Amino acid sequence: MFSGVLIRSPPSSPALGAAAHNASSFDFTACNGARALDVLSRQLGSLNARTGLVSITVGGSDAGFGHVMTTCVLHGSGTCLDAIREALDRIDGALPGDLDRLYAAIRAKAPHAHVVVLGYPRLYQLNGSCKAGLADTTRSAINGAVDHLDKVIDERATHHGFTYVDVTGAFTGHEICSTVPWLHSVNWLAPTESYHPTEQGQSQAYLPALNRTA
Repeated sequence: MFSGVLIRSPPSSPALGAAAHNASSFDFTACNGARALDVLSRQLGSLNARTGLVSITVGGSDAGFGHVMTTCVLHGSGTCLDAIREALDRIDGALPGDLDRLYAAIRAKAPHAHVVVLGYPRLYQLNGSCKAGLADTTRSAINGAVDHLDKVIDERATHHGFTYVDVTGAFTGHEICSTVPWLHSVNWLAPTESYHPTEQGQSQAYLPALNRTA
């Protein structure tokens, strides 16, 4: 069984991975905007002792990155940096314990599964093609917050014996403000797509990273 927890869409890497590996069964329980405790309470029902592989990416919503990006786009650098500091406080505060509870529940429900925890890519290429929008100092602060989030996720995943996969390198050269971005910028008409991977990001970055560990 191949279970995936990512933004739910047909071209997401768990669905692509299940198809590529001819998985005998596949449950896709992703939910855009879910926090670690949301996954714990509502998205683990398909796991059992026969589950062979679980992939999961969670933590960005716990940090409040949606609020951070809205604040940064709509307000000035000072307010944006304040929002980033608040996100870092959440990452260092409640998130490690919430991840521990979630990861422990995954192991209890799927004791024999190989669990792959995928991280988040940096959002921005600095000194890139963007001619307007956020200053590079602000973009750098956002990237730094993502790096810190990934560090905490890596630490907790490793503590539970899970495989952590860093996707930073896979997206290097394809961040927002690059020539060929694999991440959506802000999209007010389709806000759930904002700052999520494009189809190329799923198939050419997340999927290869997942395949290397599956």
